[in-house]
Amino acid sequence: MDYFKKLLELLKTERQEDENAYRELIERSSIQDRRANGISWYPIAIRDTEMSRGDYLVVEVERTTNHDIPHQLRFGSAAALFSNHSPKEYRVEGVISHQSGNRLKITLRTDELPDWSRDGKLGIDLLFDDNSYDEMQYALKNAISISANEKENTLIKILTGEKKPSFNTPDISYKSDKLNTSQQDAVNKILEANELTIVHGPPGTGKTTTLVQAIKALTQKGYKKILVVAPSNAAVDLLSEKLSAENLNVLRIGNPARVSESLMLLTLDSKMMQHSGMKDIKKMKKQASEFMNMAHKYKRNFGKAEREQRKALFDEAHKIMKEVDKTEQYIMNDLLARAQVITATLVGANHYTVRNLTYDIAVIDEAGQALEPACWIPILKTKKVILAGDHCQLPPTIKSEAAARAGLATTLLEKVVALHPEAISLLGEQYRMHEIIMGYSSDVFYESRLKAHHSVARHLLSDAEEPLHFIDTAGCGFEEKTEGTSISNPEEAAFLFRHLSQLVNALAQYYTLENFPTIGVISPYRQQIVLLQEQMQHAAHLKDYANKITVNTIDSFQGQERDIIYISMTRSNADSKIGFLSDIRRMNVAMTRARKKLVVIGDSATLSQFPFYVNFIAYTEKHNAYQSAWEFMDE
Repeated sequence: MDYFKKLLELLKTERQEDENAYRELIERSSIQDRRANGISWYPIAIRDTEMSRGDYLVVEVERTTNHDIPHQLRFGSAAALFSNHSPKEYRVEGVISHQSGNRLKITLRTDELPDWSRDGKLGIDLLFDDNSYDEMQYALKNAISISANEKENTLIKILTGEKKPSFNTPDISYKSDKLNTSQQDAVNKILEANELTIVHGPPGTGKTTTLVQAIKALTQKGYKKILVVAPSNAAVDLLSEKLSAENLNVLRIGNPARVSESLMLLTLDSKMMQHSGMKDIKKMKKQASEFMNMAHKYKRNFGKAEREQRKALFDEAHKIMKEVDKTEQYIMNDLLARAQVITATLVGANHYTVRNLTYDIAVIDEAGQALEPACWIPILKTKKVILAGDHCQLPPTIKSEAAARAGLATTLLEKVVALHPEAISLLGEQYRMHEIIMGYSSDVFYESRLKAHHSVARHLLSDAEEPLHFIDTAGCGFEEKTEGTSISNPEEAAFLFRHLSQLVNALAQYYTLENFPTIGVISPYRQQIVLLQEQMQHAAHLKDYANKITVNTIDSFQGQERDIIYISMTRSNADSKIGFLSDIRRMNVAMTRARKKLVVIGDSATLSQFPFYVNFIAYTEKHNAYQSAWEFMDE
């Protein structure tokens, strides 16, 4: 089918771009650079080893220093164990099978540790993520072959626009005191749908709550096996926890990003450890380990008899491990059969433990942030799908500009929203923002259909504080600075912190340090964030409030909220160039993070060449929220 052939080509382009960027990063990086970029742990210490399925060796390692450096080493990632005293070819590759805190387990494609692992300092390098691309490619090729079968491809035809989805009318409408009217309507639409429902969840509208109640209602209706997936581990964790709290039997495939005991108990590893059959496995593994240790005692310069004895010991260990595999598979099958809900990332839905499972229904959360090829991994395992998310917020990051322009930047969610408006349920009541903060986004992105719940509609920081400000820096000489591709605005950054300091001083009479409002300082430009973070470090009078203030890019704030949000627009130039400020979805994310106060600082002369900002400034004027930066200059 041409639809999937085109997607395959786009994915190939994206993979090449991603791989080239990764190779370049690795080749020009020292160990220290790789560590700073979060793609290496170094140095590490080996804490334990054990045999695994298929004669692989599981090595548990610990990061011994640099604990505070953020990293990208995650469950399922390809990685390599290396020694800094060894030539480059002395590396052994594998897959991270567990990661928690400063420890991880790597399953190596070998049955014993190489000799060089006993010399020099060891480290773990993240490798290029071939696995995710392989799984997406496999899914698209599979979709092509399924599409050739007329009887098998109803859902595919609906999602690609060849057919319309169908709905039944249930005998009784679903009702829950945990849901508002629009949320209940969404659950009913999910129950009525035969193939497709779209839950459109604008910021703060309780999308997760709705999905959890919908999944519970589906199990009550007789759906026995439900797959729940999302592109991020954090979203999967949140749903897993909330579904488990509703007393559903949840099985989390993969490693949780949020390490909490309640989440760990939902994982396949943890449930296997609790299974009665594990006693036999432990005995067998211990026996296999003893044979392996005996075999390793033979040195390299041994004769024929020793070589035969060593081989016999290895053979015996491998025979026992084959029995372990069989027993583990039995336990796994038992746990999978009993699970009502299986949760995983999109790629994790094809993990070897669940690769061959099919489901009554698949739920894809955060579908607006998912690459379309990744969505087909879970979709091909079911005949009914729920897509949940908000296509009016940020899409996934695409590395290849050519692939993005050719269509990869358009998500499956965006496509089906345009194709099947009859399948959409808009969650129309939000529980985050003051109604004036919410109003502009509601008008522009949600057809003015968003309403603020009475609990938040008028909430303020204090009687003296208004919920919205646009502070216009036009004419102040706050010119942007360009270095290469980096754009910043030092004067605007300094002004923002002066204004924030005044606000913090004003609020100090209403709040203690403990209950002080949370503050987010954000900008679309990374170099501006660097300047803002420097301002924060030098703002001595804000030191006491440092744990209440977060400074970061808009993209990193998606899915989060703060009591107060400052946005530094950064752009100020004579040519009225606004760059990617023209991506209004990014601005929708930025403006909807604030609960009680939103302060936008920017140059109206530059911004006013773009209708979105002309209308926003008019909106602030209508609500008496427009101020010139000149008003603050003498303070």
